[in-house]
Amino acid sequence: MPNVLLRDVAKRLSENWRQYVLAAVSIVAFVLAWQLYSWYLHANHVGYAGYVPYPLDVAHALRMSFVVKDPNTGLAMWDHIVASLERIFYGFAIAAGTALPLGLLMGTSRTGRALGMPIAELFRPIPPLAWIPIFIVILGSFGGPIAIVFLGIFFPILLNVMLGVRSVDQSLIDAARTLGSSRGQLFGKVVLPFTVPYLMTGIKVGLGIGWMCIVAAEMVGNYGGGVGFFIKDKADVSAFDFMYAGMIVIGILGVLTTGVASLFERRLSRWMGK
Repeated sequence: MPNVLLRDVAKRLSENWRQYVLAAVSIVAFVLAWQLYSWYLHANHVGYAGYVPYPLDVAHALRMSFVVKDPNTGLAMWDHIVASLERIFYGFAIAAGTALPLGLLMGTSRTGRALGMPIAELFRPIPPLAWIPIFIVILGSFGGPIAIVFLGIFFPILLNVMLGVRSVDQSLIDAARTLGSSRGQLFGKVVLPFTVPYLMTGIKVGLGIGWMCIVAAEMVGNYGGGVGFFIKDKADVSAFDFMYAGMIVIGILGVLTTGVASLFERRLSRWMGK
């Protein structure tokens, strides 16, 4: 299995090397612009210069956050990452486990759509962060953040799955019926494979929103752990280099989780014969 994964990574690198080079160039250009802007603020003694530390100071703070435990909380960055990942995992699992079947039902059934869409459209515009005070009181420090992540991920998956089902090419359905496919075969061989890209789009969008939700929940809820709590804690004591380090960690975690989702999408599509 590791050899297969390494071959897959090597193949992708050889096929897409130009995109990776351009991505590296864009990151370097961003860091240089950051360095120049920070230098300008400090050199001219601008009042808010302390809010924009140098990139190297942030890199040092990032390294120290992993190797040294905070004397006040007794936690290192690894502990905060585990806490945030645990909340993201449970929130995502519950959201995907409920949004997928509901999306399939609402996409294939007019009755299901008529029953579900009014509720979905009523609650979808409400920001998940608006529920933080309620969930903290009702569900506590463990269930509250998970419920907020659930709300952030649920609606992108639900609506994308429903859109995918309703976007299936009618000619494919007619051809399958002409060949004598049963209702179950039609769903498993035509509808579900066609919906997979929409599902994965919903998952990727939902994961991005989920990370926003969990950071905000950890900052507001003061749960004593999580990357959002780390950012808030460092901002309170004006340790802005460590605060930026926490923000970088969130960005990296977001990229990694969406990367895992993309890898799963390719494997799933290959398994389904697409």
